[in-house]
Amino acid sequence: MNKIMFTILRILDKYQDPVGSTELAKELLSYGIDLSERTVRYYLKLLDERHMTQVQGKRGRVITELGRDELNHAFVSERVNFIISKIDSLAYLTDFNLDTLKGNIILNISFFPEKKAKDALKIMAGVFSSRYVMSNRIKIAKGGERIGDIVVPEGCLGIGTICSITLNGIFLKAGIPVTSRYGGVIEIIEGKPTRFTSLISYEGSSIDPLEIFIKSRMTDVTRAVKASSGKILASFREIPIVSLNEAEALTKKMSPKGIDGIIIFGKPNQPLLDVPVGVDKVGMIVVGGLNPIAAVEESGIFTDSMAMSTLFEFSRLQSFNEAVSSFLFQ
Repeated sequence: MNKIMFTILRILDKYQDPVGSTELAKELLSYGIDLSERTVRYYLKLLDERHMTQVQGKRGRVITELGRDELNHAFVSERVNFIISKIDSLAYLTDFNLDTLKGNIILNISFFPEKKAKDALKIMAGVFSSRYVMSNRIKIAKGGERIGDIVVPEGCLGIGTICSITLNGIFLKAGIPVTSRYGGVIEIIEGKPTRFTSLISYEGSSIDPLEIFIKSRMTDVTRAVKASSGKILASFREIPIVSLNEAEALTKKMSPKGIDGIIIFGKPNQPLLDVPVGVDKVGMIVVGGLNPIAAVEESGIFTDSMAMSTLFEFSRLQSFNEAVSSFLFQ
């Protein structure tokens, strides 16, 4: 196994249908891997020989159970680097234009049982009307339908929420480099963020930290919404001091455009909520895009989330209320 083979397995694992070498070559670009179709076929042959992929005629390949096992339990060092590399790659590929409201943003994709759909959507409604989401724009799909590159499993409802890494992409296009440091849980008291209760470094984790916090039931998003005191998902990032004024101005421009959420800037070279920053850096706290899903998990409804899962055209999203109305009246 090497980085290329590992990444191919990660891509195949996203699809239920076979994927060909042409599509794989395009997908690999989003992970910073530029290969010809012929070279992709070479690596696929190696994976076939190891019984980690299987040929499905001219349609392409699918991942096998052995491949999934390798993906989930082996090559830990590569998986550690995978998260931070994916953040950087997706931020670069984000091309959302704040003036035209068109272009690709990054979506988290979450699934939950379709029979629990009404209950889950009711729980999420309160969160989407709060400050604890990046945006109230979403995409809903039923089993068998696609959200970007992801097929929703049968018997499930899929929901795409805007990932906070989209902010990295918007800043990057404006010439502001962003370093994603930690994913964490923030304690909210009387509506104000007071401290991080848990932090996991993006560079030191093989799984997206926010997914870990959701499944560990370490959040209390519902209480944060209803009582203004609780625990929400957020991330800690850094930007250069010289770009602070421009970053604050860009943040104000984003809010009326549908990209919002709690964004706190620290002071130059000073800790933010007790988290230290690098030399000539400013700390920045961004609300997590998976907070609505965390609230659903808190209620006891099973969820399965894939953070920063796919690129998606912003103009194809609907407001939460519009999307729910369309779903209920289908």
